[in-house]
Amino acid sequence: MKKAAAIILAALVAVAGTACSQVKPADTTTAAAKAETTTTEEAGKETEAVKEGTHIYVLTVPEDHGWTGSVATFAKKKIEEVNGNGTYTAELITSANAAEQIRNIEDIVSKGEKNIAMVIQPIDDTVQSAIQGVIDAGIPYVAFDRIIDGVSGKAVSNVKGDNSGIGAGAAAYFVSLGLTPGEAIYVYEGDTSSVTTLRDEGFTKYLTGELEFGGETIEADKMWTKDDLKSITYSGAMNWSRSDTKTSFESLMGDSKNAKTKWFYAEDDELAMGILEALSGGGIDEATKETFLSGKPVITGCGGLDELYEVLRGKTYQDIASKCGGIMSVTYSPSMIQTAIEDMVDYLDGKQVTQDHVIACENVTSDNVTEYPSF
Repeated sequence: MKKAAAIILAALVAVAGTACSQVKPADTTTAAAKAETTTTEEAGKETEAVKEGTHIYVLTVPEDHGWTGSVATFAKKKIEEVNGNGTYTAELITSANAAEQIRNIEDIVSKGEKNIAMVIQPIDDTVQSAIQGVIDAGIPYVAFDRIIDGVSGKAVSNVKGDNSGIGAGAAAYFVSLGLTPGEAIYVYEGDTSSVTTLRDEGFTKYLTGELEFGGETIEADKMWTKDDLKSITYSGAMNWSRSDTKTSFESLMGDSKNAKTKWFYAEDDELAMGILEALSGGGIDEATKETFLSGKPVITGCGGLDELYEVLRGKTYQDIASKCGGIMSVTYSPSMIQTAIEDMVDYLDGKQVTQDHVIACENVTSDNVTEYPSF
């Protein structure tokens, strides 16, 4: 009897359990949704694992001179800060040329290290293939300054100054000092990269009313037509070289007719300094130099080079500057590399990072130069 009772009791418990399972709310989550949730959770765990203790490689040009050299100087300061905080580690790797930078990037990728990230200042567009290798290896990277379109869409962030804004700033300055449509303008270009293209385009688009600067567009009665733009002469690549610009300007002034050109847009402070050095040296005929300066020429650069800021501060080249109609530099500081590194840190911290990170520029003149740092 006891055995029979036990069997009956067990059967009742089984039925009750079945009944309970039948009244339980149905699971309406689809298989696809479950798979997506699992994948997301796993991806989250993987991301956290990658971020923890990540080592950041920062690749720039050597710390030697000029704007590009100063990038490494500012990078070292930020790297020291990152290492001091202890969450991540970072190191600077400089490359003398694009070929060396490609080798350095490929060497890092080939090691197959875990928990690494990169901040890269591409020396030129040939570095694209190496950066593609970084992407293929699943290594997060931030691009700085020279943005390569073919790989920019895969970057955590593309940090750059407003290159179009630099051109617009120079054009706006010229217009504020009386530039009229169709006047002769000479542009000293940096190189053959997208940086120069954007600085060229920003300049002309401001003049034609397609681009604003400082929240304002050119006044309608001062706007240039496409035909007016034909009066702009471009130097070709100066390779960001002061000495090349100095030689080019001396050659330009070798034809006395060019001494009547008043407006000179140099796409870097080094290039602007090349013009000033040529004017203070003996490579230009004195009569031609006198004709040029009597026209109250206007010269613009960009970058924040201390030597040009010293001119704006009234400390140097005053024999030349005092005869000019204006000298100006648009901001484009090499310290922006610190923003690029910070973007990577923010990404590793799980924060939202803007992929197209453009840093606005401003015009620096003798009136406001004390408000801006130089390098």
